[in-house]
Amino acid sequence: MKLSIVFLLCCSYVTTSVAASVRGNDAEGRVLKKGSKKASKKGQSKKEFKKSASVAKKSKKGGDMTPGFVFSTRKPPAGVNICANKGDPRFENINCFADDGVDVAEGVGGQAGVNVTKGYNGNLNADHEPIKVPYYTKGLCPVNVHWHLGTEHYSLGQFDETGTGPTPVEHRRRLAGKARKGYQCKLFDEDESMYTTPYDWKYCVGMEIGQTYEVHWPHSALGDCGTPNQYQTPFYDGVLCLPDRMVGDLQDNVGVQSQVYTIVNDEDYYYPDMFKGMTVDGNMGQDIAMFTGSTTGTSRNNTICSAYSPITWQVDRVCHKISASSFDKMCADMLSQRDDMSDDLYAHGSRELVDDKIAHNNHANRN
Repeated sequence: MKLSIVFLLCCSYVTTSVAASVRGNDAEGRVLKKGSKKASKKGQSKKEFKKSASVAKKSKKGGDMTPGFVFSTRKPPAGVNICANKGDPRFENINCFADDGVDVAEGVGGQAGVNVTKGYNGNLNADHEPIKVPYYTKGLCPVNVHWHLGTEHYSLGQFDETGTGPTPVEHRRRLAGKARKGYQCKLFDEDESMYTTPYDWKYCVGMEIGQTYEVHWPHSALGDCGTPNQYQTPFYDGVLCLPDRMVGDLQDNVGVQSQVYTIVNDEDYYYPDMFKGMTVDGNMGQDIAMFTGSTTGTSRNNTICSAYSPITWQVDRVCHKISASSFDKMCADMLSQRDDMSDDLYAHGSRELVDDKIAHNNHANRN
C-alpha cells in the first residue's frame, strides 16, 4: 500500500490543456545580455538598464502596463523521458467519514491543506513523524512546481479570512468555473502602484498583480534527480519515476514545500530561482509548519478525502511579496524542461480548509 499510494502528490489537476504563449527563444534570450553590454558602455548598471528597458505601455484596459522581460525557453535535446506515465493508475478518492457522519472512515489518513498557525494541531492520531529537515538532506529533489489561486492552508494573521486582493478570490474562481474559496494575504494596498500596475505576462497564464497564490513544490526521493527528466507534469510522474529507490515509509520519501506570495509589479522583489523550490532569504522560508497530510485540490473537501496519505508537508506560515517577473521567469523555466509542463502554467483551484477531525496531530515547527 505504501508503495502504490505514492502515485499522486499534492493536488488533483485540472486536465484541460492550456496553450501557453511561448515567445522566448535562443535569439530572444540574448536580448538582455546584449542590452547589458550597451548599458555598460553608457555607464548604466544592469539594473538601471532593465528598468529603462521596461518603460510603461498602455494596457488593453487603459492605463500603464509594465512590459514583461524575455527569458529563454529553449529545451534540452529530446531524449527519452523515462518518467512518462509512471504515476498511473491513480487511486480514487474516498469518503472522509463513516455512515454516521461523525467517525472518521477506516483507512482515511490525515489530509491537507490545514491550519498551519503556530500552536495548531489536528485531532487525527498519527503514528509517524514528518521530515523535519530540508528535503535535500534526505535525498529528495523537486519534481514539479504548480500553484493555487488563493491559499489552501490557513495562517492566522498572514493568509486568512481577513485577507484582501484586487478582486475577491471567490469571484475569480467563479469566472474560471472553480467555486471554492481559498484565503488571501493581508499585504494588498490599492493606493500603492506595485499592487495595481498591470504586468505584460509572457509565459504564465491568467495571473493577476496584487493577487495571492500558494506555490507547491512536490519533492521525491524517487525522482530522476539531476537529469533532464527531473521535472514532470503531471507531478506524480516525477514522484514515482524510480520506485525501486523507496526506502522506509511514504512520508520519508515524498514531501511538498509550500510558500504563499502576493504578486507585485516591483523589481526590488525579483528572485530568479523560484522554479527550484521555496525561497529562503531574510524572513522567507524561516517560520515553517511541518506535518503529514495528503494530496489536495478541488476534487477533495471535508466529505470526499484523498487516498494519498501520509506525505510530508513543510509550509511557510508567512506571506511574502514576489515580483511578477519572478513568476514569469519560473514559467519560462517550466517551458524549458524536457517534459511538457504547460498544464501547470496557470493557477489551480484550492481545496477548502480541512476539518480538524481529519488533520493529523503531529505538527512541528522550524524557525
